[in-house]
Amino acid sequence: MHAITIPEAGGPEALVWAEVPDPVPGEGEVLVEVVASAVNRADVLQRQGFYNPPPGTSPHPGLECAGRITALGPGVSGWSVGDEVCALLVGGGYAQRVAVPAGQLLPVPKGVDLVTAAALPEVACTVWSNVFMIAHLRPGETLLVHGGASGIGTMAIQLAKAVGAKVAVTAGSPEKLARCAELGADVLIDYRTQDFVEELHKATDGAGADVILDIMGAKYLDRNVQALAVNGRLVVIGLQGGVKGELNLGALLAKRAAVMATTLRARPLQEKAAIVAAVREHVWPLVEGGTVRPVVDRTLPMPEAAEAHRVLESGAHVGKVLLIAP
Repeated sequence: MHAITIPEAGGPEALVWAEVPDPVPGEGEVLVEVVASAVNRADVLQRQGFYNPPPGTSPHPGLECAGRITALGPGVSGWSVGDEVCALLVGGGYAQRVAVPAGQLLPVPKGVDLVTAAALPEVACTVWSNVFMIAHLRPGETLLVHGGASGIGTMAIQLAKAVGAKVAVTAGSPEKLARCAELGADVLIDYRTQDFVEELHKATDGAGADVILDIMGAKYLDRNVQALAVNGRLVVIGLQGGVKGELNLGALLAKRAAVMATTLRARPLQEKAAIVAAVREHVWPLVEGGTVRPVVDRTLPMPEAAEAHRVLESGAHVGKVLLIAP
């Protein structure tokens, strides 16, 4: 088969479409013929040499895919050859075939085509696990999403609105904020020209956000704490703004607030399977009912993954960028 390889870390040109050995499904795994994959920020970090895959896993980038099951490994039940699925991966999505633990498979939601389904697993699992399973966002609360026009952001807006929360977002242009508004965002903050702490307090009568989903890390740490409501929960899932920041524990104590940080890729199989099961139970009915929809900016042929990475790094997209396998 062919896959995107990374012979040497570097810029987008480091991604090379090359012939590689076929994966073999192990105990509890299935083999999926990939129809499409999606580009995530973690793929960019892996390409740059900053986020290597866990030992013993696929060296190829790609944290999600959609396709058809072509073989079942030992011990797999509940799935059949020919099933159309999408999957959460530890890696290997930028390829024509990938071996997937059965616990990380999801059926393609009714009403979603197979290519578009590749836009769902990573964002749905990330948002549901962090905003709902960890931070316990409740109806009537306020969620602040940094990067509201991203793949994660567009899913977070829709899921939060679906459960009856108020949603504030930051984004870098009026055009992106308009797209966030179309998805249901209530409070629109241009981080280039506005202070998100000030704007959030205006919009909530000084209360702040009950939950903040943050992709920036150190750069926003102090202001995120300022923006939290009493009993607020800050969940850090990205470090685009650096890894070391100063935390005002006094402010945190005064608000009885919490700061949490998580990753998805390195979690044990059992934890990932539990998240995938929760997504199937809670998110898939919303997708099938049309309340939540995948947001796809563009599709590109998988051998042109370098161009897809350039798009992601430029920020010139809303939602997901997909790669179509040949």
